[in-house]
Amino acid sequence: MNEKEYINQFSTRYSSKEMQYLFSEYNRIKKFRELWICLAETEKELGCEEITEQQINELKANCDDINFDVAHEREKIVKHDVMAHIYAYGKQCPNAAGIIHLGATSCYVTDNADLLIYKEALSLLINKIGGLMVNLSNFAKKYKSLPTLGFTHIQPAQLVTVGKRAVLWLQDLELDYIKLTNLYNFLPFRGAKGTTGTQGSFLELFSGNKEKVIELDKIVAKKMGFKNLIKVSGQTYTRKIDYDITSSLSSLAQSASKFAYDIRLLQSKKEIEEGFSSKQIGSSAMPYKRNPMKSERLDALSRYLISLPLNQSMTAATQMFERTLDDSANRRISMAEAFLCADSIVELYHNIVIGLQVNKNVIKQNVSKELPFMATEAILMTAVNNGADRQIAHEKLRTHAIEAHKRVVEQGKNNDYIERIKKDKYFSNVMNSFNELLVPENYYGLSVFQVENYLKSINKILKKYKNYTFTNDIKI
Repeated sequence: MNEKEYINQFSTRYSSKEMQYLFSEYNRIKKFRELWICLAETEKELGCEEITEQQINELKANCDDINFDVAHEREKIVKHDVMAHIYAYGKQCPNAAGIIHLGATSCYVTDNADLLIYKEALSLLINKIGGLMVNLSNFAKKYKSLPTLGFTHIQPAQLVTVGKRAVLWLQDLELDYIKLTNLYNFLPFRGAKGTTGTQGSFLELFSGNKEKVIELDKIVAKKMGFKNLIKVSGQTYTRKIDYDITSSLSSLAQSASKFAYDIRLLQSKKEIEEGFSSKQIGSSAMPYKRNPMKSERLDALSRYLISLPLNQSMTAATQMFERTLDDSANRRISMAEAFLCADSIVELYHNIVIGLQVNKNVIKQNVSKELPFMATEAILMTAVNNGADRQIAHEKLRTHAIEAHKRVVEQGKNNDYIERIKKDKYFSNVMNSFNELLVPENYYGLSVFQVENYLKSINKILKKYKNYTFTNDIKI
């Protein structure tokens, strides 16, 4: 690595080697060559007599050995990357040089190669999300019964359980899994459409035989692993597909960001913390600090990915007629980074989940501080059931709550709300019920059932990915 040159951070810090390979120049150009082979092979099958088996075999023999040096030198001269690679491939395959790219336009290889890469990248992400869901479901199951404070407006509301909160994170991931899976299954191929999408060059190649032109388009798509074809195109496939892809990836980032913000808030309360190694440094100035740096990074990366669909919507909206080239440089950067960022996010999310530390005693202490207030409605109903006047009881409880709150916030003392009620003779008829009324498990509703029921509902996904393992080849 040359420290005096800019290096993309996804390559050096964040993204996995698997995803980096998919968007490598080698993989992209290898896809070009596979597409050229597929095109020539199919054209021959449909009766193109100038293509021979010998030429196709020569192309196949040199598919993986890409002479980048020749292509790069040629591009300096012709200023056209596709033509440079056609030239370089032809140098390795002199007998087949004349039939490489026959009838095609540059977007036959560039657009179709992109779609091939995006499909592989979606598959990788879907598998990783499935593996992440398994680990998060294990966490939810383990803590399904542990009472914790639930919050609305970031203020204590009613009790939930740690596991119940975890299935909220999990459900977001399930929605992303479904969205990305549907996108993977739908993703169409551009196919062999010609320069402006009319298939005119192929119509000429096959001497006006429309059926062969249509078959060429279908067969190439099928051979390259696609069930769906773009029905009509200009020179490029509609860039709205890029928007759909980045929108789905943005949705994943939204889920991750929400999870990370929750963890950061919980760590500030010391209830749940990221894993912290014995040699880890939290702060250069404050040795005692245990910063939630992984969750902060997860939010940072998520924010970047969330912003990318706007870029693709602008690209889709500004394409003129059958195509313009102002999308090319933009897409090379933005589409690759969208997938690399999504990959980084899932890897980091997983790493946080498997290292989470749940501090049960702190959670119990925080619950005990707020539980008296949360028990108010139960105390009120018990008092009424034992003969008290609801309005009088309500006013007395309100007054005691205000005084207890003042004691906590103005004097820094313990919450004595329950003690105040016990001393109030008006509530003598509920004294025997106080211990039962202050059991946390009585106040988290159907949390345990909801966890169990939800995990049962996604069992098909969990079963499919139960043995998935992460490579852990990124710097966490």
